Amino acid sequence: MEETRYPMPLLGEKLPSIEAETTHGPMKIPEDLKGSWFVLFSHPADYTPVCTTEFVGFQKRFDEFEKLGCKLVGMSIDQVFSHIKWSEWIQENLNIEIKFPIVAANDAIANKLGMLHPGKGSNTVRAVFICDPEGKARLILYYPQEIGRNMDEIVRAVKALQISDKEKVAMPANWPNNELLGDRVIIPPCKDWASAKKRKTEYDNYDWWFCHKKL
Repeated sequence: MEETRYPMPLLGEKLPSIEAETTHGPMKIPEDLKGSWFVLFSHPADYTPVCTTEFVGFQKRFDEFEKLGCKLVGMSIDQVFSHIKWSEWIQENLNIEIKFPIVAANDAIANKLGMLHPGKGSNTVRAVFICDPEGKARLILYYPQEIGRNMDEIVRAVKALQISDKEKVAMPANWPNNELLGDRVIIPPCKDWASAKKRKTEYDNYDWWFCHKKL
């Protein structure tokens, strides 16, 4: 029998609308988060070791996300009471209070977001959607169940996207610790010959097509 495949959101597209129960009450996503950057991330299941380390990692950086005006929203196919009890366990045993909402998804919600992969049973994969204030997916990451995510990279990506939008620049690899440019940013390519001819006089550069500046 042919497997049913569900389309996942594409970069630049608005996240499909979902309504669900969460540990903070009913939510409609992305509508309830309009005007704010947010990170929607799924985990395979409550009460699992890798997921527990991830939730601690996200919460440890909660204030960093808050300073960026970015909200965190967790999600898995577990019922709300399980999310609440697991959050309670984390606080009682690890002394970490989970302050962000956790969505109690179902198969329909998870499939809308491409979070259920063939061969992985009913557990959601480790998906990350970084969305802008319009609810558009600006960066998407998928990790297998056996590999925990790097939360510092997610913080870095939010910062980079916000600066790129504001300054109309591109960010080099490993920004802000790039091997060539350090924390400098890259000027977008020229669109015509006249601009290319004077570009090297306007910015620090390796050539007219590789110009950079300090923020």
